[in-house]
Amino acid sequence: MARRGPAVVIGAGLGGLSAAIRLAAARRDVTVVEARDVPGGCCGTASLGGYRFDTGPSVLTMPGVLADLFASAGEDMEHWLRLRRLDPYYRLRYHDGSHLDIVAGEEAMTEQVRTLCGPAEAVRYRKFRRLLGEMFEAEWPAFIDRDMTRLRSLAQPYALSRLAALGGFRRLDRLVRRHLTDDRLIRAHTFQALYVGLSPRRALGIYAVVAHLDTVGGVYFPREGGMHAVPRAMAAVAVKAGAVFRYGVRATKIETDAFGVAAVRLDTGERLTAGDVVVACDLPKAHAGLLPDGAGDWRLRRPRFSPSCLVLHFGLDRRLPGQAHHTLHFGEEWDSTFTALSAGRPLPDPNLLVTYPESDTGAAPAGHATLAVLQPTPNLLDGGDWDRLTPRLEDRLLRRLADLGYGDLWAAPRLTLDPPEWERRGHTAGTPFALDHRFTQTAWFRPSGTAGRIPGLHFAGMHTAPGVGVPPVLISGRLAAERILDC
Repeated sequence: MARRGPAVVIGAGLGGLSAAIRLAAARRDVTVVEARDVPGGCCGTASLGGYRFDTGPSVLTMPGVLADLFASAGEDMEHWLRLRRLDPYYRLRYHDGSHLDIVAGEEAMTEQVRTLCGPAEAVRYRKFRRLLGEMFEAEWPAFIDRDMTRLRSLAQPYALSRLAALGGFRRLDRLVRRHLTDDRLIRAHTFQALYVGLSPRRALGIYAVVAHLDTVGGVYFPREGGMHAVPRAMAAVAVKAGAVFRYGVRATKIETDAFGVAAVRLDTGERLTAGDVVVACDLPKAHAGLLPDGAGDWRLRRPRFSPSCLVLHFGLDRRLPGQAHHTLHFGEEWDSTFTALSAGRPLPDPNLLVTYPESDTGAAPAGHATLAVLQPTPNLLDGGDWDRLTPRLEDRLLRRLADLGYGDLWAAPRLTLDPPEWERRGHTAGTPFALDHRFTQTAWFRPSGTAGRIPGLHFAGMHTAPGVGVPPVLISGRLAAERILDC
């Protein structure tokens, strides 16, 4: 039976905004409830002493997913959000002093590999690059850009057999080492496993698709306003399409009746009538009181969370000539780093992701700049006295940055985001990366996009399929809206 009535979206993160735009564009009455004062959710922003920081994702791939979202509301993305492709996408710096720039184009990238690793490895790289493209073509339409709410969604015999033949069900590390031999190039195509919360030795080969997005598809950045410009533009389009936003209020309970979802209670005491609800906030926390009885999901009985991270945001009183937008500093250690992370111990020699958004001139006073440095850490479920651990890790990180040539940053304006702070910001287990992507938390095995026993209750965000990352979260919102509109 088709459902009618207003739709309420809980959470104005990227997943909730994606759903709200499509629902409003389809002429549904939509109210978006957001506890913060601005849209964005995980894609947040913060200010300190004249500096503005992006406190969420810094890597934006597959801009076509965003463009399609704007087009669903009859809008040209370029009118609302102008993006530029980074050059290089990344600069990878190794402990031996060598470096590799990840650049656009097969020929240019192959030449980078030839210069660093030699002609034989360049030949192997070219073949491997084509393999990544084949895996992406097999995987994207069948398992990423597809609703995994029902078990039969996994019944894709051709796609599964194709992925198996390409090595998608090997371990990522083994898959890459089967094709590449230079350890530096192997690291360049396996470090992305951390994006899905696993070491390269535990992640499935199917997650080589992340390396394809990063190294072949390209990395982008807004021309103005930093990454937070993305949710701001999305919220503006949603408003133009007719959605109503309620900022600074919190949803406290979803009510049901004999037919399914009935209303959403707010902390103001208001009751919003609803025929459909999209829950696009932290899912484990939603199960702790927001969701009605009967909304439980067996997939969340024993959740396995990704590691967390320590992020230091600095306000610099200078520019850094020649610095890439994204620089990944690899530590000398590799296997022991992942072993420590899996065991819940601080990393002995962590890899560092340094983000220097030089083009975001509005983020700092004239002649100044911002810098963000991320290092992986255990999440809060692994224990640890973070009152002592955070200062120790900060001190070590500041010393290492000085050794890497970033200068004395001890006195620079600084914003610290550690696992306890991520928890305070609403992330279960103190990790902004949600559930990891082990096999039993992938595709249909990830928490469902619907509550099967409660008609009208849907979910979006990184805890649901497709999973973590800007494009998957946007897709989760689209899938939630499509389920509602197809009813």
